[in-house]
Amino acid sequence: MTGVPRGSEAEVDAVLAANDALYAALEAGDLDALTDVWVSGADADDVHGAVCVHPGWPVLRGRASVLRSYALIMAHTDYIQFFLTDVEVEVLGDVALVTCTENILSGGEAEEEGELGPLVGGKVVATNLFRRTDEGWRLWSHHGSPVLTGGDDDEEG
Repeated sequence: MTGVPRGSEAEVDAVLAANDALYAALEAGDLDALTDVWVSGADADDVHGAVCVHPGWPVLRGRASVLRSYALIMAHTDYIQFFLTDVEVEVLGDVALVTCTENILSGGEAEEEGELGPLVGGKVVATNLFRRTDEGWRLWSHHGSPVLTGGDDDEEG
């Protein structure tokens, strides 16, 4: 983890465990585990409930819409692995903010049916907002934004 976490060490560790559970569920393609990560009940479906923005997608509101989006992603992803960097945590009362960079390795399209495609890399900066619930820290909002990288010329301008 980089940066200085804010909140007690136990709170920060609990939030990091919840954040890790999100990415572990995605890597495993485990929709049940992913479902457990997100807020549920009244916390999920009110006007301030579960919210998700995948890179390039519109805002999704409500637990059902969010989970449906992940089911679609998982159904069309043969392989995905996340290497998180630049992870920072801030806990303020019953809300916790995690920012990180998702360095993503996934399977690309195969040239021929029945074969595995090449591995493709990508980078997304993510903001994960958690709420403290009776069941522990649960993801309340996820926003991922692609990092568009170019050649050295981009850095000079």
